[in-house]
This record gives sequence, C-alpha cells and structure tokens, in this order.
Amino acid sequence: MTGNGQVSRIYDEVVKRNAGEPLFHQAVAEVFESLSVVLERYPHYADAGLIERLCEPERQIIFRVPWQDDEGNVIVNRGFRVQYNSVLGPYKGGLRFHPSVNLGMVKFLGFEQIFKNSLSGLPIGGGKGGSDFDPKGRSNSEIMRFCQSFMTELHRHLGEYTDVPAGDIGVGGREIGYLFGQYKRMTNSYESGVLTGKGLTWGGSQVRREATGYGATYFVASMLEAKGTDLAGKKVVISGSGNVAIYAIEKVHQLGGTAIACSDSSGYIVDEQGVDLELLKEIKEIKRGRISEYAEQRSSARFIEGGSIWDVPCDVALPCATQNELSGDDAASLIKNGVLAVAEGANMPTTPEALKAFREAGVAFAPGKAANAGGVATSALEMQQNASRDSWHFEYTDERLAAIMRDVHERCSETAREYGKPGDYVLGANIAGFVKVADAMFALGVI
Repeated sequence: MTGNGQVSRIYDEVVKRNAGEPLFHQAVAEVFESLSVVLERYPHYADAGLIERLCEPERQIIFRVPWQDDEGNVIVNRGFRVQYNSVLGPYKGGLRFHPSVNLGMVKFLGFEQIFKNSLSGLPIGGGKGGSDFDPKGRSNSEIMRFCQSFMTELHRHLGEYTDVPAGDIGVGGREIGYLFGQYKRMTNSYESGVLTGKGLTWGGSQVRREATGYGATYFVASMLEAKGTDLAGKKVVISGSGNVAIYAIEKVHQLGGTAIACSDSSGYIVDEQGVDLELLKEIKEIKRGRISEYAEQRSSARFIEGGSIWDVPCDVALPCATQNELSGDDAASLIKNGVLAVAEGANMPTTPEALKAFREAGVAFAPGKAANAGGVATSALEMQQNASRDSWHFEYTDERLAAIMRDVHERCSETAREYGKPGDYVLGANIAGFVKVADAMFALGVI
C-alpha cells in the first residue's frame, strides 16, 4: 500500500483485523490508493475515525440454512448478509448463491456497493449477501426449499426502509420469486419494495434484467464519446454468457458495435460475424447449456476450450464474468492488440496488475463501481415504482437508465479532472463515491 502514511496505517489495521479475506483487502486497497490525494487537499476527512468506520460494516449477519433435498437428506448451508453502510439510504445490494461465497467475499462486494450506490446518485446505502449454496443441478423444488429456509432467517433483518436485497450470481427471477413468497408469508404483508428483480406481473421493473449489461455499454459509449469516437463498427469482446454478458451484447449491437466473443467456465466462442443473440439466449437462458453448443450450431463460430478470451483482438473489452478474471498477462494481450476501452461489467474482474498496465498504456478503463452501476440503479427505480404503486414502460425506464449512466460517467470524469488526473475513471469513481458518503457520515454524527 503506497501513498498517504495515515491511509497506509489504516489499511494495515484493516488487513490485520480482517485476516484471511484477500478480496476484501483488494477492494479496500483500490479505494485507499485514491484517498491519499483527497486527504492532502481535505485532511478533515480523516477526522472522527471516518475512514475506520467506513471500513467496518454496520452489521454482519451469518446464519445456518438447513434444507431437505429431493431424496430427503438434510443439507446445511451458510447464509450471509453484510449491512455495510446506510448513511445514504437503506442497505441495497444483491444476494449471491455460489459455493465460493464466504464472509470475506460478501464484505468485498458490500464495500464496493457503498461507492457504486453513491455514484448512482440515488438514495441507497451499501450491502451484500448470499450463501455457499450451489443452485446448479438442483431441481426447482430443492431451490424453492432452500430459498424458503434462507428467507425464514433473513426476513427479520429486511424491510423497504431497512435493507432491500436483489439478485446476483445464482439468484435470478426464479429465486427472487421464492424468496419474496416466503417473505410475504413470514410477514403477512405485501411489501413489494423489500426485494428487487421481481417478476413484471408482481411488482418488478422493466429493464431490470437487462440493466447491468445495458448500463455497462452505456458507460462505454460515454467513454468512447469522450475520446471522440463511438461504438459504431467497433469489435467488442465480452467475457461470460450470463445475464450481464447477454444484455451487454444486446446493447452493443443496438449501438452499432459487434460483439465477437463470449465465454463460460469451459472456454469461449469467437464469431467474427457477430454473436447470434437469439441462439445464445436459447442455449443459456432456456436450455442452460454450455457455450460450446453455440459453435456446434453456428458455422461462423469456433469454440476454444480453456484459454483466455482476452487473446481475441478487439476495440472494447467488457469483463462480465467474475472477480479477478482479467490478469496482467491478459491486459498485455489486449493492449498489444490495440484495445481502446475496458469497462468492468462484473465486480472487480480486473487484477491490480492488469489495472496498472491499462493505466500505463493510456487505455480508458472503467471500474465496476461505475460501469456496472446500472443494475443497482434500475433496482432503485423499481423501488420508486413500488413506493408509488406505479409501473413504467420499457422505453421510459431504459431512458432513465441511460441518463443515470451518463451522469455517473460525467461525475467520474469531472472528479478526475478536478484532482489533476483527467481520464482516470478509477480515481474519479473512488473519490466521487467516497466524498458523498463521507459528507453524509459527518452530517449524521459518530454512529
């Protein structure tokens, strides 16, 4: 950790106090690298233990989730909800169901969420949650029983003015439905605003499914505009083939670009004619198949088992799969092949080594707390609709999302210029997100 001595001391204390949580350490370090210049200009932000309080969640909830599989076996998973910072509004952040979920991962995601939600300009705080439950290969009945057990414990910590979860990896519309049904059952109230990502017929918002992928693409479009160009004719490589990747591909095509590659855990496909979105949706959203099936059905595509999707030459790269997927070597390949812009569709998918390489090469780089803020922004729009018992058209909600992402880009860009680093979206996002939260923390006192 380099920079301001006080920041380095606090970081060392965070690492010591949160041993064995490397993802959390990485997220804190990235933000702290930007705080040094803020404290040099405005040293009062270190007063009243503000930075220490910012690094400590307001509440960390860990609970047992017992459930029964279809054979009658009782399985015990672990559930988490980290309610990190509520100074701007109720805790807001997704639930992730994946075997890799542990407290350190949830804290890393929750810490990122504080600044992402701040940047959105909407009145929402930061939180995150999930379980080490793996929905892959499980029947609908098993997933329902797990979700009901999970919500039986979690419901007492939620509320539309307290904590509003959404989906994340492993938690889509099906899971949100089961979770909301159990919340309604446990509370005897139809509190629509307590969960987002709901179905359109029972309180959900148009564009919510598409929002993270659309939002990342809108942010990239603003980045390219700042460089005097646009997405028209650009080749785009997008890692992943889940919800974020699919709808990033859709919006890239709508804005005139060509998505030529996407991936899953088995490898990646390259289709120089442009990814056939309907075929990809059929394989991934309906059949829940492997990406290799795309190449089997599309003559213009080829499948590469394993390897790195970042070896594919492109103008724009959108890592939309998982954390730390884009390494320093991957960054070197992208830079060598002339990439213009990189934007994180996933949460912290770029390693520190890769980030350093992009910065040194002058590649426009957008961190996830800015580029993938579209998902939580549209969740907040869903909360607005629930509060007013309203429902908006797709086009109107999409326009709201596009405007929010342009505002996030402008906020990051202006802040970077203010601190003498024009074009440094990482610095701009970290500082803009931090200052808004810090000012509110001072206003509310030591709590």
